[in-house]
Amino acid sequence: MFGIGGTELLVILVVALIVLGPKSVPQIARTLGKAMGEFRKVSTEFQRTLNTEIELEEHEKRKPRLRSPLKRLLPPPNRPPQRRQPPRRKPTLP
Repeated sequence: MFGIGGTELLVILVVALIVLGPKSVPQIARTLGKAMGEFRKVSTEFQRTLNTEIELEEHEKRKPRLRSPLKRLLPPPNRPPQRRQPPRRKPTLP
């Protein structure tokens, strides 16, 4: 759990029982359990958000590298045909 062994956990529970009394220990344990569950949920969501942002950033970095080899392999895009200019006539001298 938090690097606490079985013996240490037992000592903590006995001290809590002596200090807090037998009536309030279950209520405090329930509250502590809910708080730990909420903390886990928030930390998991935070970690998921960080991982998503990292993946998006890596994808953006790879994006230019992925396009350059494709440009070499694909034919050039179709361009509309250019209109030809009629040939210019030389001016005639009278």
